[in-house]
Amino acid sequence: MNHYETIANALTYLRENARQQPELEEVAAHVHLSPQHFQRVFAEWAGVSPKKFLQFLTLHHAKAVLAQSASVLDAALSTGLSGSSRLHDLFVSIEGVTPGEFKNQGEALVLKYSFGTCQFGKYIVASTAKGICYLHFYQQEETAVQELQQSWTNALLVPEQVELHLQVTAFWQQSLTPAAGKIKLHLSGTPFQLKVWEALLRIPEAHLSTYGQLAKSIEQPSASRAVGTAIGSNPIAFLIPCHRVIRSVGGIGEYRWGSERKMAMIGWEAATAQSEKQR
Repeated sequence: MNHYETIANALTYLRENARQQPELEEVAAHVHLSPQHFQRVFAEWAGVSPKKFLQFLTLHHAKAVLAQSASVLDAALSTGLSGSSRLHDLFVSIEGVTPGEFKNQGEALVLKYSFGTCQFGKYIVASTAKGICYLHFYQQEETAVQELQQSWTNALLVPEQVELHLQVTAFWQQSLTPAAGKIKLHLSGTPFQLKVWEALLRIPEAHLSTYGQLAKSIEQPSASRAVGTAIGSNPIAFLIPCHRVIRSVGGIGEYRWGSERKMAMIGWEAATAQSEKQR
């Protein structure tokens, strides 16, 4: 069962009242659940208790992860898409559109799209014959389709679920394995954007990077602002993990699909990684 809306509501409350360190009972009351029910719902979603989950979102934890991410990220970049993360095993085929296709905004391309629900809410996913080109979280289906069309102005949109979309569903359910097939991405962007998005894929799961670290990793250390702009233009939520980039001075930072969702993603990945270590 998906409890993302309840979790997001709780995270918003906790962020706004962090200095008061609200107790479980107070947070549960805010989301209109009994403490026992809230604890159960949260653990079902995150795999850990609310208290443990929030530890993963503290500044202390972020600093510790960032400290090791510098070396981990450098290592990953030096070896290419390695096996240091589940995503690295799944996303090995990335193809950018040709300059002509980019200029024509998808003219003569057919985009097939469908809707789904995952741990972090409702999403729309679209693909070309070459791979996934779009994945956004949304509130209203009609608006989601309109935004997809705006991103690929001249493409023909066809509402149809295809094998690529089923792979994404399997990924969310953690049932997709390298043997089952690799998710292919078909990205529309400038050469600089493509370089930044590829660098994002090399940040291991449950690790974080800063804008400065990412700029350094693509050998453009003075381009932190441009890197931030490219990250904000990422067309494929979570699969290209722009949520793993935070501010160097602390804090989660902005996120195209909401800062609460970014908090949930960071905490969920950390909790999942911790769970796997304990097995």
